[in-house]
Amino acid sequence: MATDSPSPRALLPVVAPSLVVGVLAGLVLLGVSALAERFEHVLWTSLPGALGIGRYSVAWMLVMLTATGLAVGLAVRFAPGHAGPDPATTGLVDPPLAPRVLPGLLLTTVLALAGGVSLGPENPITATNIALAHRLGRRVAPRVPEGLWLSLAVAGTVGALFGTPVAAALILTETIAARPGPGPLWSKLFGPLIAGGAGALTTNLIARPSFDLDLPPFHHPGWSDLLTAVVVASAGAVLGMAAVYALPHAHAAFQLLPGGSSWRPVVALGTGGLLLGLLGALGGHLTLFKGLDEVRTLANDPNGWSAGTFALMAAVKLAAVVIATAGGFRGGRIFPAIFAGVSLGLCAHALVGQVDVTLGVVCAVLGVLLAVTRQGWLSLFTAAVLAADTEVLPLLCVATLPAWLLVTGRPLMQLAEDGSVQR
Repeated sequence: MATDSPSPRALLPVVAPSLVVGVLAGLVLLGVSALAERFEHVLWTSLPGALGIGRYSVAWMLVMLTATGLAVGLAVRFAPGHAGPDPATTGLVDPPLAPRVLPGLLLTTVLALAGGVSLGPENPITATNIALAHRLGRRVAPRVPEGLWLSLAVAGTVGALFGTPVAAALILTETIAARPGPGPLWSKLFGPLIAGGAGALTTNLIARPSFDLDLPPFHHPGWSDLLTAVVVASAGAVLGMAAVYALPHAHAAFQLLPGGSSWRPVVALGTGGLLLGLLGALGGHLTLFKGLDEVRTLANDPNGWSAGTFALMAAVKLAAVVIATAGGFRGGRIFPAIFAGVSLGLCAHALVGQVDVTLGVVCAVLGVLLAVTRQGWLSLFTAAVLAADTEVLPLLCVATLPAWLLVTGRPLMQLAEDGSVQR
């Protein structure tokens, strides 16, 4: 059947802006990450060392997380646009923000990342890149549809985050590029794939990020592995849904704190920081921060903790995501969800020795991500790249089905603007 396919002449003008947006998206991510890492070193290494305090002592965790909450609260209180909308109401892909909001948003993101808050950079960085691409695009080429600039910014950011444009293409098939319209899907993805590739190359050439956890090789699957995949992925989905159901209640509780509309962010974020410090004391320092570096520590020593400790870390990490999001910290939920999934998978291996480490980890990550993000392609892709082993792919695809049935049609981990539950 014939389709309305755009000509090469129609696609070629997209190449240059796609490259520019992709590179800029990667540079924004690298810049924010580098600044946060340097500040983190000061807060968690230089400062406690100078004071003669253990960097991960309970006292220091409580002080640092509470102070971070108060600092973020003051930034939200006084920054133009209050550092963007309530993070409990935002997702990975949202409409463009006003440019005046971006300095406050980036400041609060750096403070949260450096201070040990259990959120990733993906939501604020994507929002920043969408706003910048939209503003620049409307000035340079006002006749170009706004949706194109949105697609390019999302693809460039996701490509930079994951180090590959494949992740960007998969996400866009679920969000922007798959919307009805003339032409094949591949033509719609032409520009975003270029932007995703440019963003990925930018971060790969400068920082060389990797999601490969160097897990043990997974050998030919058996019938028991099929059962393992289904059970562990479903358990991950149930654990993730527990966090989803907890978010609106935690959000409502933070809204009851005193301070009025002006000072409530300071009170809420200070309280949230204190609670995060208590959770860090309960789960250990590995449950702090966005979780990507900490996940490698767990994966490098899958027998280093008991099943109970792994389960505790998974639960604490998701509880921290709920508190941080409900309290008003700006950040994303993908990276901490990966940590929770890895902890749950290692818990399954510790409980039942016959559960393969690699299979348990990737299936648990798949289930948790399905619940938290509600994006099937993103969840499947992320779980697969953690192992970098094609042997697990058939089992992951099968495990996706029962896990998806458990999460689809249920509340999202993103509230409506009025704080109500979305499905």
